[in-house]
Amino acid sequence: MTELLVMTDQTKISFENTEYAFAYKSDTELKKANFLFGFMGKPWLVNTALKLTPLAIKWHLPFTKTLIRKTIFKQFVGGETLDETAKVADKLETYNVQVILDYGVEGKEGEANFEHARDEFRRVIDYAATQANIPFMSIKVTGFARFSLLEKLDTAMHNASGTLMKRYLHAVEHLPDAEKEEWHKVRLRLQQLCEVADKKNVGILIDAEETWIQDPVDALTILMMDVFNKNKAVIYNTLQFYRHDRLQFLKDSYAAAEERNFILGAKLVRGAYMEKERNRAAEMNYPSPIQPDKESSDADYNSGVEFCIEHLEKIALIVASHNEYSNLYTTQLLDKRGLPHNHRHVHFSQLYGMSDNITFNLAKSGCSVSKYLPFGPIKDVIPYLMRRAQENSSVSGQTGRELGLIKKELQRRKR
Repeated sequence: MTELLVMTDQTKISFENTEYAFAYKSDTELKKANFLFGFMGKPWLVNTALKLTPLAIKWHLPFTKTLIRKTIFKQFVGGETLDETAKVADKLETYNVQVILDYGVEGKEGEANFEHARDEFRRVIDYAATQANIPFMSIKVTGFARFSLLEKLDTAMHNASGTLMKRYLHAVEHLPDAEKEEWHKVRLRLQQLCEVADKKNVGILIDAEETWIQDPVDALTILMMDVFNKNKAVIYNTLQFYRHDRLQFLKDSYAAAEERNFILGAKLVRGAYMEKERNRAAEMNYPSPIQPDKESSDADYNSGVEFCIEHLEKIALIVASHNEYSNLYTTQLLDKRGLPHNHRHVHFSQLYGMSDNITFNLAKSGCSVSKYLPFGPIKDVIPYLMRRAQENSSVSGQTGRELGLIKKELQRRKR
């Protein structure tokens, strides 16, 4: 693993300070979080809940939504509406924590739903433009594109040769006319959103998807960067470093930015579909796209951060990580190059409801940092909530770390 650099006065950031980390939570809220993470520390309970919750929602079982709203929804989601979420964003602002807004829609298909999602995304951009502490909003292409069409394009791209863009153009060219027109609508929806975001100075973060639909999403994102990132970073791609090919993809994307003269927006994450990816690869008998172990993922992630810091004139970086080492290492790389922690091309982010010790201590030290804050009707954000529950139960040490910090703060307050 990359060695931590020598500490300087500027990088004396501690992620152990729970007073800063949980200042925004009342005693009651902290006790609820303690209970919830305790629950998520029991994988058998989480697995049972993952199977039963979608069915309970589908069957409209009594009290299901109320229970979800008061527990996992309250912990990880801003609200069901933009108005509810605005209250959370305002509260975070008082602690110098910014917000990445995410309208939590995915998996709803049909042109009417796609158009509605586009309009909702537009509404989020309009609102973010009026708020000083909401520099970004997040988009899932699956919110306004048919999953099977993305899968078809991805397969065609894998069967073609050449660069990402050559394979993309080849795949689109060989679509039937009806699907070619359908894809044109997808591209147009994203372009319309990018145009509005560009005019209103709001950044768009395009979420990563499963590997078997990711290639057309990558190509579409780079096309948008080529148009809108000429003078500033408006569009960001999301790179999942639990994939063993993403460090090279980052370097290839930078080469494209150099060649086409645009700023590469790169949001680096470790990833959220690991179990699904491994299971599919095993079932369909193809090589797993996932790193062989956590150490490999960590090494590539930190190398990715280092590469971005070395090329900040052409890369706008978002360190979207719950790994304390990676966040601290980023600040030390900035120090090494004599750059401020709030450099205009460096931003930090963690999910709302997780790793408050990282977010609020970075904010206290003057870093540009945000919470990724999803919102939407409970039934629409269930897929997101299921991923959070699964992530906390499957990532080694994550739940234990959260619980330990919460208990430490509860004890501090009691004293």
